Amino acid sequence: MRVFLALALLGFASLNASAESGLDHNAIRTAEDLRDAAMRGSKGYGIVESLTTEVGPRMGGSEAYDRATVWAQAKFKALGYDKVWLQPVTFPVWQRRSESARVISPFPQPLVLTALGGSESTLGNLRAEVVEFADLDALKATPDGSLVGKIAFINLRMLRAKDGSGYGPVSNVRRAGASEAARKGASALLIRSVGTDSDRLPHTGMMRYEDGVVKIPAAALSVPDADLLANMLRRGKPVTVELNIQAGFTGSKTEYNVIGEITGRSKPEQVVIIGGHLDSWDLGTGAIDDGAGIAITMAAGALIGDLKQAPKRTIRVIAFANEEQGLLGGKAYAEAMKGLMDKHQLGAESDFGAGRIYALHSGVSEESRPVIARIAKVLEPLGILPAEGGGPGPDISPSVPYGLPWVELQQDGTDYFDYHHTANDTLDKINAKDLDQQVAAYAVLAYLSAETDVDIRPEAPKAEN
Repeated sequence: MRVFLALALLGFASLNASAESGLDHNAIRTAEDLRDAAMRGSKGYGIVESLTTEVGPRMGGSEAYDRATVWAQAKFKALGYDKVWLQPVTFPVWQRRSESARVISPFPQPLVLTALGGSESTLGNLRAEVVEFADLDALKATPDGSLVGKIAFINLRMLRAKDGSGYGPVSNVRRAGASEAARKGASALLIRSVGTDSDRLPHTGMMRYEDGVVKIPAAALSVPDADLLANMLRRGKPVTVELNIQAGFTGSKTEYNVIGEITGRSKPEQVVIIGGHLDSWDLGTGAIDDGAGIAITMAAGALIGDLKQAPKRTIRVIAFANEEQGLLGGKAYAEAMKGLMDKHQLGAESDFGAGRIYALHSGVSEESRPVIARIAKVLEPLGILPAEGGGPGPDISPSVPYGLPWVELQQDGTDYFDYHHTANDTLDKINAKDLDQQVAAYAVLAYLSAETDVDIRPEAPKAEN
């Protein structure tokens, strides 16, 4: 009798969990099969190998991005997606032309640096004394006019962290440093690269000029060169550096988000979106940022597409355009879809390299949390556990204010910023089995989100800043 009662209670609990999550035994078994199939070997590595070999670096506005668009369309079709389409994204085109630097005195040596994206300069050689600052606040505190005819150098070291939390405070130096330096009268800005490596390879990344300030050239020194310059300055003698940076904007261009879909069987007008950004910076081949994200989500969608029966809702995989220069593809998608956001069940983006996923964060309605909890149970054998906090992916974030619920599959980014935005962002940094784990996770997430009877969409909270 006790055994019978225990089994009955277990069955009742199972039925109750199924009702709350809207996912029956067959759906869970299919998700587990997707997970296990990906772990035996997915198409992820082959996709990123193809992108980095056949296209390589693909900065927004470049001819190479045009080739990446053609590549992505062909890859979606080859992977069996039901529908492939383009969404226009128009933006100003920034070009890097040339860059060099050297110490003139007191210890003549070359310096290794790269212009920051958005930096504008058409001047020839600029020679000036360097003034060092520990961080952006120290620069802000210096008296107005004190840097006239000088080069500001912000030497703030980035801290390594598994979740990438060291990035925010240092990336703000990159974004806002030039405007602050210009307000103080500086002729140029140098920053310590936003990175955690010790390679003599500088990290680029986007910056912005505030309205009304002089547009001074801005560049990042490699980490060893930032140390070298600081060592010179510690000797108490004036240090003069010569810069020659040629970069700027050259009109505008229309490029495209490339979108592939696996059509839902009963609610095809409702969509689950996953994706990454197709563009990269120009220094490396864009393997971890964000070829890996493109490969993971393309392969996950293709795995779902190979099922005998599609999920109830449509799986939409988006290769976003020009994320690097301001989330431009993500903003274009949000603007185009804002009137249809009630048709979006969930969104997730892979844009943090190729490290294994270890946590699941979500921003969904209270009523739909049982769905996320059930997904988490299927992900648990992959070493992925639910956790508080997190936020939507970069290109997903512009859609969140319009009501898009989100999930973040948090990757291990311990070494991500060793390579981020450098010439070292290359295929050899990617482990195929790590990609398999991520393909498995995205396939489970996308399939179960599309298959559940629960509507995740109502009253989804906005992402926290």
